[in-house]
Amino acid sequence: MTSVPEPPSPVTSLTGPTRIGGSGADAFDPEHLLSMRRIAKNFGAVQALRNVDIDIPVGEVTALIGDNGAGKSTLIKAISGIWAPSAGQIFWKGKEVHIHTPRAATDLGIATVYQDLALCDNLDIVQNMYLGMEVTRFGLLDEIKMELATLKTLSDLSVTTVKSVRQLVGSLSGGQRQAVAVARAVMRESEMVILDEPTAALGVSQTAQVLELIRTLAAKGIAVIVISHNLTDVFSVADRIAVMHLGTMVSHGPIANYDTASAVELITTGESSRVPSTLSPAQ
Repeated sequence: MTSVPEPPSPVTSLTGPTRIGGSGADAFDPEHLLSMRRIAKNFGAVQALRNVDIDIPVGEVTALIGDNGAGKSTLIKAISGIWAPSAGQIFWKGKEVHIHTPRAATDLGIATVYQDLALCDNLDIVQNMYLGMEVTRFGLLDEIKMELATLKTLSDLSVTTVKSVRQLVGSLSGGQRQAVAVARAVMRESEMVILDEPTAALGVSQTAQVLELIRTLAAKGIAVIVISHNLTDVFSVADRIAVMHLGTMVSHGPIANYDTASAVELITTGESSRVPSTLSPAQ
């Protein structure tokens, strides 16, 4: 009797999200809210991103670091729907998605807080929180409902330095303004919040407030991506590090795998004898 050869063992795809035990093709790691595989972005002859792979876990802070021109902003804009990737795949909760517009990112639950915060100084906190999504009742603004919801959101994020939600945003400190911008993102039921240089130009006490706010977001199960050049802040708040160099993701992993010296080496040269590179041979 001729024996029938056994079928080959399933192989994990290098171009899909990390898979875990289970029998179907959809057995993706549920801890990864966002996965990106072999993401590329070209601007004419300039290749800003080259075969970038990254996984963003739920309820953790991922610090995206790299020198100026490394590709951090381009990657974030691909996630935020500002620039569609030239190639590659994006997975949200294990399903492939196409994020071609900021609205598409918002609908998924992705909020981005840029360095300029996009706040209106001449409006108060409540008005900024609901700008473009005002609550109405009988054709009139429901000021009470919006004010109560703003108070609750700030309280849930342990923001205690704001005296009144009817303060003009122009009168707030840098840390308070950052808190308002983050609270606005959380109020819109975001599952991932991207913070671009959240502690830039802040004093010591205001920086501490923002870092505590980031920890609170992660503790509530929100995935947080922080872009920062301040390695002190990174090592104080991040659970994971992702390092970019000249458009490639040269290393990523738990914060325990890195120290300041290895992070600086990776940022400046793209490699470190202290930390194994995550680049595949094809890259």
